[in-house]
Amino acid sequence: MVQALAFFGAFNPPSVAHLRLAEFALRETGREKVVFVPSKSVYIRREQGKDFAYGDGQRLEMLHRAAERRPWMAVTGWEMEQPRQPRTYETLCHLRGEGIQAALLMGSDKLPELEHGWRHVEEIAREFGIVCMSRGTDECRQMILEDSYLRALSPWITVLDTPRQTRGVSSSAIRRRVSEIRRLTDEISTLVPPEIMPLL
Repeated sequence: MVQALAFFGAFNPPSVAHLRLAEFALRETGREKVVFVPSKSVYIRREQGKDFAYGDGQRLEMLHRAAERRPWMAVTGWEMEQPRQPRTYETLCHLRGEGIQAALLMGSDKLPELEHGWRHVEEIAREFGIVCMSRGTDECRQMILEDSYLRALSPWITVLDTPRQTRGVSSSAIRRRVSEIRRLTDEISTLVPPEIMPLL
């Protein structure tokens, strides 16, 4: 059984912070792999309310390309292949059936959602374990101490103090900049002859 971390998310698009944090968590926990589990794009738009989502195939391709030079990184498109967005517990059980025992790797921004926004949290914690990384100015340990629900789960939560330089990077900021670049490129293309555009 491969001992791994399962990193769920939109990866819309994958950022250097995703990769650095995953590798950092891998080293800190002594696991063999980090399995990236991208969500379905329909879920990202409808349930998470994101303004824009790269297609399933695009995000999967981005992650596979990132994994080519990172032997510790695995990618599964299993959730994307399902008729509906699977629950985290379902996916962890699927991975276990594939020979991968994976703890849930998550950011501290998800901690407040666990009690009322997630299902099967106790099963996830007890059967797989949770590895929580600090996001922004969050202090994971304090958040857990101050919440009775999280405190009860604390024996199964490993807290990682992530490097500060990764905390300000977000996929949302990347998407905003990509949109701005596309808008500027379109604008410039109206100002120069088309044969010159590739030379700029």
